[in-house]
Amino acid sequence: MLSDDEHELIRFYLKKYKITNRSRWFRETVLNHILKNMDQDYPTLFEENEMRR
Repeated sequence: MLSDDEHELIRFYLKKYKITNRSRWFRETVLNHILKNMDQDYPTLFEENEMRR
């Protein structure tokens, strides 16, 4: 699912920061990104510009 360049970049990052459990790192990275986005995109009753009034 990754291009060769993407894969090489990830391998470099993991080696640089001495991350040995790659699957855990992938899971945590992806889930943190998803949770962060969901937290920012929570449903509201009003649009953002209406709330700023």
